[in-house]
Amino acid sequence: MSRIVKTALALCFTVLALAACSPARVALPAATPSSKPAPVPTFASSLASLRDTDGTPLLEISPIVTDLEAPWAIAFAPDGRIFLTERPGRIRTVKDGRLEPDPWMTLNVAGMNEAGLQGIALDPKFAANRFVYAAYTYRADDGRLQNRLVRLRDDPATGKGSLDRVLLDGIAGAIFHDGGRVKFGPDGKLYWTTGDAADEALAQDLSSLNGKVLRLNADGTIPSDNPFPNSAVYSYGHRNPQGLAWEPGTGRLYETEHGPSARDEVNYIEPGANYGWPVITGDEMRPGMVSPIANSGSETWAPSGATFVTGGPWAGSFLFTGLRGQALFRLTPDRTDPRKATAWERLLFGQHGRLRDVVEGPDGALYLLTNNRDGQGTPQPGDDKLLKLTVKTRLVFP
Repeated sequence: MSRIVKTALALCFTVLALAACSPARVALPAATPSSKPAPVPTFASSLASLRDTDGTPLLEISPIVTDLEAPWAIAFAPDGRIFLTERPGRIRTVKDGRLEPDPWMTLNVAGMNEAGLQGIALDPKFAANRFVYAAYTYRADDGRLQNRLVRLRDDPATGKGSLDRVLLDGIAGAIFHDGGRVKFGPDGKLYWTTGDAADEALAQDLSSLNGKVLRLNADGTIPSDNPFPNSAVYSYGHRNPQGLAWEPGTGRLYETEHGPSARDEVNYIEPGANYGWPVITGDEMRPGMVSPIANSGSETWAPSGATFVTGGPWAGSFLFTGLRGQALFRLTPDRTDPRKATAWERLLFGQHGRLRDVVEGPDGALYLLTNNRDGQGTPQPGDDKLLKLTVKTRLVFP
């Protein structure tokens, strides 16, 4: 075993020991208790070999961009550009189907393991204000890793970005568990997922912004209707949340989250709710804590980006990517009970390696990022890639 690995393991054991001994830091408000264990879904058969009646594949997938380096998130601009983040700190743009040779902007990040440049979102009023939002891990002057949320501005004359302002800073970072998803909700608010930075106790500490789903105004101020006064915290008790998506029509928020040694989660997020980490995981329950709508049991999905599909055969479906799971997962939330889901399917299993993000594009197609050059995958020629996925017809199993 290498010296670096030994050191990392020793650090992890130390953090876990300290977290286990830490007392509760604040009084926790009650949330709606779970009424039943979170189910472990049974997947339909892989769609890799399924074909339509005329023999054509039901799913059509093709690479749009190749040779990316550990890309993390996708965002679409109203002018047709696609924005991509790469963990080492580069924000790239794709124009007319081609990757621009120079980065739109490069940020000074601490790119290692799970840390570095992560989520990106464009302002709903981007056409007017040119604002772009990004989250990343950096090393502070004292040597500690921290996470920061910034607002950037696109220059229409040059097609390049510059820093507008820092919105939120000083959130504990680590080489693991930095969360990092950044998205605008249908309410016009900016949401950011943060991990527990390998300090479990932070997820239950309402004075900490770690292990949370955060909600902000676009200028970084705190919305007056947030569940905790003068706090950006929207929900808490999260370990390493990396996916957010809102159900069309209802505005219900769903989240994906890495569990400990499997027990990954899909959660229905309600304001002010406590999702239990590290007190409960998987199908465990406790009054005042909310269990996921589904968990992976002994399997590992390592779920990341998520999206809802608004049209076509999968309209109403919730999709999320799997890193260790190396698949695209699909479920359909119950329209009457948001804590129930059906139609679990595992797609593209093992075909493209680790998948980091999925977004529905303005053309109705799905866009995915592979993540095989992040140090944990097995890169294939052309990795990493931006892929375009089209569902060609209604899927019917034989």
